[in-house]
Amino acid sequence: MSVKQVKRVFLWLNIGVVVLIAIILIANIFYVIEEQEQAVVVTLGKASIVETPGIHTKIPFVQRVYTISMAAKGLEIGYKQDNAGGQWVGINTESEMITSDYNFVNVDFFLEYRVTNPERYMYASSDPEGIFRNMALSYIRDTIGLHGVDEVITTGRNEIQAEIFDKFSDRLVQDNIGLELLKITIQDSEPPTETVRNAFKNVETAKQMRETKINEARKYESEQLPAARAQVDATLKEAEAQKEMRINEARAEVAVFNAMYDEYLKNPVMTRQRMFYEAMENILPGMRIIIDNGDGTTSKLLPLDDFSETGGR
Repeated sequence: MSVKQVKRVFLWLNIGVVVLIAIILIANIFYVIEEQEQAVVVTLGKASIVETPGIHTKIPFVQRVYTISMAAKGLEIGYKQDNAGGQWVGINTESEMITSDYNFVNVDFFLEYRVTNPERYMYASSDPEGIFRNMALSYIRDTIGLHGVDEVITTGRNEIQAEIFDKFSDRLVQDNIGLELLKITIQDSEPPTETVRNAFKNVETAKQMRETKINEARKYESEQLPAARAQVDATLKEAEAQKEMRINEARAEVAVFNAMYDEYLKNPVMTRQRMFYEAMENILPGMRIIIDNGDGTTSKLLPLDDFSETGGR
């Protein structure tokens, strides 16, 4: 190989090195932020946040860029997806919990969360998502332990979810690890054995029957109550009419008595005689008088009405 050819080879090698260095510099100068991403740019140990999506530049070998996804993420507690079969399998060490009435129950949860502060997410702790998971398990077990097994399995699921959400969210704000809880849901809750599960199913069936009977009773009440109220109103009106009639009769009798008393005060003797005759007129027509001769044998029966009519004439 001639000297000229050697020089040409070295020239191309130099050009290749320059091009390679240029490519490396370009790769280290530009970076891209996608939608729902933010970047943490570290300049000589000082971090700053870049939020705008698009192409940005940095100082090569001086600034380091870490892109953080701000999209919502999911976290399963009590179960996971089997990578081999693609099916969901339970994790008893996470799902098995004890309730306030000392019963065991298996509860699976699904949490949605996202990064709120990329800088705190990167530097507040070495493993923010591991801390998030451990805190979630702690608050879940603590809250389940405050409720009875019946509430956990049937009636109290919404209340339990709300309690965990409030307490866990407050703790995340307090510790400020750069994560935010968006939602927590009880995926499944059941007793740990088949016998206990069947017992709870029977209890739930009984509760449904109870609600059915209550609804039927309320329907019957709504059907019968108007008729009963109408009957009560009719009885009250009738009683009120009887009351008014009795009062009017009593007032009329009082008026008659007062009138007689006034006449008595004006002429006592004549009034007494008239009252005596009126009383006898009411009494004597219904009487029969037997007259004997004194020795106990009957001698004659006199009809008093004929006698009174004769006397009257």
